[in-house]
Amino acid sequence: MPTIDAILNELKNVPVEKLGDLFSIIHSLSVTSKVPEKKSMQILSFAGSFNDMTEKDYNEFLHQTGNTRNNLFDRDIHL
Repeated sequence: MPTIDAILNELKNVPVEKLGDLFSIIHSLSVTSKVPEKKSMQILSFAGSFNDMTEKDYNEFLHQTGNTRNNLFDRDIHL
């Protein structure tokens, strides 16, 4: 496993225009990285979106969503 010093030495070779990408990658690997507050507020804005649906409609929605997901991602792809 590389040491911190070895990693820091490699960082010297990263082009300046790639530092933003590098920072994003390092930040995404951090144990303490958090979802930005704006993002969490966007996600929370959907809370309660299905409250006005009947249980039957909600179960139908879940069933249809599952079928759609299976049809979209369970295909043979020929490259």
